[in-house]
Amino acid sequence: MKAKAGLDGKAKSRCHARRAPWGRIEQAVLAAIATLALAGCGPRNTFVAPPPAKVVVAKPVQQPVTLYFELTGNTAPYRTANLVARVQGYLQSIDYQDGAAVTKGALLFEIERDIYQATLDQAKAQLAKDQAVLGEAQVDLNRYQTLAKQQSIALQQAQDQEFVVEQDKATVGVDQANVDTANINLSYTRVMAPFDGIVTNHQVDIGNLVGASGPTTLATIVQVDPLYVNFTVSEPQVLAIRRNLAQAGEPLGRTDLTHITSIPVEIGLQNEEGYPHKGHLDYVSPQVDAASGTLAARGLFENKNQMLLPGYFVRVRVPVGHQDKALLTQDEAIGTSQEGSYVLVVGADNVVQRKIVKTGQKQGPLRIIESGLDPGDWVVTEGVQRAFPGAKVEPQRTELKSAAADQSDDVKTNASAPTPK
Repeated sequence: MKAKAGLDGKAKSRCHARRAPWGRIEQAVLAAIATLALAGCGPRNTFVAPPPAKVVVAKPVQQPVTLYFELTGNTAPYRTANLVARVQGYLQSIDYQDGAAVTKGALLFEIERDIYQATLDQAKAQLAKDQAVLGEAQVDLNRYQTLAKQQSIALQQAQDQEFVVEQDKATVGVDQANVDTANINLSYTRVMAPFDGIVTNHQVDIGNLVGASGPTTLATIVQVDPLYVNFTVSEPQVLAIRRNLAQAGEPLGRTDLTHITSIPVEIGLQNEEGYPHKGHLDYVSPQVDAASGTLAARGLFENKNQMLLPGYFVRVRVPVGHQDKALLTQDEAIGTSQEGSYVLVVGADNVVQRKIVKTGQKQGPLRIIESGLDPGDWVVTEGVQRAFPGAKVEPQRTELKSAAADQSDDVKTNASAPTPK
């Protein structure tokens, strides 16, 4: 029995020895939990809202502006003519360089002249002969009339001589016409420049027979200073122009040349910014084309440096109205939605609001606001992506610069009319 009791005591001792490490672990866990509990009893973390977004705001610009129609057109030569051989003969000389600029009356081509010179000499000789015959008949008529008064010859003889004189006068007239015709044909052997311009490459070489079966085209001459620009205006645009004229007190039926040439026209090439070339309206068709619904118009432009060539595609701008007090804001500040165009404005409480606006034409970096915006509104011009309706922002106020003033001034100045050569 003692042995069994001793054995049980040792077993209990070994059991307590094995459980001792687990007791220390439990104590460590409890200590960690207590530490976390004590930490949880401190101050709690709270959400801090971000500061208001910074945006740039500016009041709309109020100033006079000119309204335009922006169209497309093509340049065309002021004059163009085919240089043709009007008489038959062999081409003897080409007296210009292909593509050269020539002045009016310059010799360009020459056709053999011998046969036409001989024809002229023959016509002159025949004229001289018939003039002599007429002179002799006139002397006889004077003598017969004197003798008839003296009753030395019959009156009928004097009257017959009068008819002879009339016939000789007619013959002389025919001879003079033949001389004139021969002179004209001789002049056709020299092809002259009909006006100042640039001559294209020649179409016929020296030694070829020209004018055999009709006029033969030798080359073409083109005048590019001044230069035309042809464009069309749609029917709604025509109606808008007439409405603006009526509002301005201009007579709708006024189409005299002085009124037309006072309207400036500006053009720009495809590789140019804006409309650097200034001209004026030169022609407006008296009727709208029923097939296309457009009205043909034409502008006239100086081209002394020949920067413009016929056949260019150009952008055309024509003034059609004027507003004395137009509101303009930054074009990039205007957004679009299903409701239409809108701008974001900042009120006195720095809260963003959205205003639906009706936009007009662009004036440089600005755009005309026709309705929906007040002159005192502070429009968000920068940082639009950080502002939305109902949000509070931190506005930085600035002032818009008028970028359209110089463009309006250009249009108000009437372009001087080019002087055709």
